Amino acid sequence: MKNRISVAAIFILTAALVAGRADAAAAPRSEGACSADLTPGTAATILNEGQGPDVILIPGLSTPSAVWEATAARLKTKYRLHIVQIRGFGDDAGPNAERPVLPAAVEDVRGFIEDCIVARDRPAPAIIGHSMGGLTGLMVAAEAPDRVGRLMIVDALPFIGTLFGAAGVDAIRPQADGMAAMLRAQYGQPHPEGPVTDPGPAGMVGSMSNTPAGRIAIAGWMRSADPRVTAQVLHDVMTTDMRPALPKVSAPVTLLYAQDDSAMPAERARATFEPQYAGTPHFKAQMIAGSRHFIMLDQPEVFAKAVDDFLAE
Repeated sequence: MKNRISVAAIFILTAALVAGRADAAAAPRSEGACSADLTPGTAATILNEGQGPDVILIPGLSTPSAVWEATAARLKTKYRLHIVQIRGFGDDAGPNAERPVLPAAVEDVRGFIEDCIVARDRPAPAIIGHSMGGLTGLMVAAEAPDRVGRLMIVDALPFIGTLFGAAGVDAIRPQADGMAAMLRAQYGQPHPEGPVTDPGPAGMVGSMSNTPAGRIAIAGWMRSADPRVTAQVLHDVMTTDMRPALPKVSAPVTLLYAQDDSAMPAERARATFEPQYAGTPHFKAQMIAGSRHFIMLDQPEVFAKAVDDFLAE
């Protein structure tokens, strides 16, 4: 397990993944918000494109909506896509700079489904979420089971604390507090200048992707993310344990998880991910070999087929 903990810790510390519902509630959505972006004051904006059945794409920690660029280009000819952008991950942080982000993002997505999909007599959408985005989708599916048609979780756990040996939220909270404080302290510090170059496979970003292009993309996204938002989302994720709520998720759930021989043997990866979803009524998992955390960057063809199969079910 030591290998996995090291990779997770590096990602959390560098890549920088609860308030009450009243505090987290999104601003009211207008008619125009369903055809463009959510209104100011929300945790996220949602870009809509394409025609067909509804699919929501949610990125992960410190990651802008650009992570879905290739996926969206391929799917928009068959599906009506709703691509989430968490404020502060490449754009202005807005209210996310000073409040819990994850519960607000969950409320934004849930409210968008209610107002812009279900209220228009459209079937409940599919959700595809990577990392923190997968946890967001899981939270929506548990809170509003009839509002999610199916859910794909890409390389995420219902409680990330298990990677650190924590039995529950109370055990991981001091570590979450310390990591978040370390990241917040980076706000206002000078950014590197010049073009982003490949940091190499042995560095921190190398634990996230095993391709030069993937590492360059991730390094750029990390550079552009607001550390205040990264810190808050990190804290939100580390102190969220969805395991007790898994039986409430009635939608079919598909988990894709990464496995790379240089990071973790296949059997250990399977034992790390699959048992954590025990109790999910309709669950299946697929290991993606030869990939690090960003499966869509490392194994694009395998990922594309998995997405197609998921949406066709």
